[in-house]
Amino acid sequence: MIIDCHGHYTTAPPALEVWRRRQIAAVGDPSAAPSPDELRIDDEDLRATVEPHQLRLMDERGIDLTVFSPRASFMAHHIGDFTTSATWASVCNDLVARVAGLYPDRFAPAAMLPQSPGVDPATCVPELVRAVEELGAVAVNLNPDPSGGHWTAPPLTDRSWYPLYEKMAEYDVPAMIHVSTSVNPAFHTTGAHYLNADTTAFMQLVQGDLFKDFPTLRLVIPHGGGAVPYHWGRFRGLAMALGKPELEEHVLGNVYFDTCVYHQPGSDLLYEVIPARNILFASEMIGAVRDVDPCAGHHFDDTRRYAEAAALSAEDLAAVQEHNARRVYPRLDALLARQGR
Repeated sequence: MIIDCHGHYTTAPPALEVWRRRQIAAVGDPSAAPSPDELRIDDEDLRATVEPHQLRLMDERGIDLTVFSPRASFMAHHIGDFTTSATWASVCNDLVARVAGLYPDRFAPAAMLPQSPGVDPATCVPELVRAVEELGAVAVNLNPDPSGGHWTAPPLTDRSWYPLYEKMAEYDVPAMIHVSTSVNPAFHTTGAHYLNADTTAFMQLVQGDLFKDFPTLRLVIPHGGGAVPYHWGRFRGLAMALGKPELEEHVLGNVYFDTCVYHQPGSDLLYEVIPARNILFASEMIGAVRDVDPCAGHHFDDTRRYAEAAALSAEDLAAVQEHNARRVYPRLDALLARQGR
């Protein structure tokens, strides 16, 4: 199998955005907020948004299954208060679960959390529980910066995050560390904020000792880890200066990187620097970069090409494309086993 661990519902029906605009307009006046029941999207609407888009590309590129979550840039945790985020997360998670229910052999649901700036992360636990127990989520997306580019949240190693980690460890579900829209004009959302966050999250983990408290916790850093593979020597040196063990011992037992790197030299660097056991195949197709690379003649996000052109052994390629995902996402592995795969 080829498992894509990083997909978002970026093609959701227009009715979802219309509902969200109504919700945003009602911030400050809860009586005017739309009810989730007012969102009218039927199964045919869902089919019409994934069959000509995600499913078509998956078929063309030979991807068997995608771990599918709500659109990252739409999480927008900075908008409104916790109630706003809680309702929005529930609506988006339900929609993704419905898509996975329509195509159970092609999508596995992952959930967003109802984070809100300055609000205790423990308030997200009920939605995490609901997503796993009721919606069958195999993972969650965790935003290290709910403020939208102003970085007001404590580092991921802070104990305020621990209630979430405790529940993740209990359910044996990983988190993808994924920010949302930047409202800071200094940081372009997908070109700067996303990659900044990947790099920042990794350094926070290097500075702390999170995995001593949570030895089974697993975190996926997307977009190839931001600057991490390119500056691996810097991070190794900083770990030494901080009195930490080598990175392989300190973080690589719990931290993984996906392959959303959109050119061959960058992908080759990822595969050369990071051990194959820590790399998960992903494309984030129909995401930030959707065009055809005029130099290569194929889509930038057709990442299977880069994996198969890299100098990987057959065993390592199979690990990257399937086996690592099944190990890092045990609930996904159990789902596939029930399907006979």
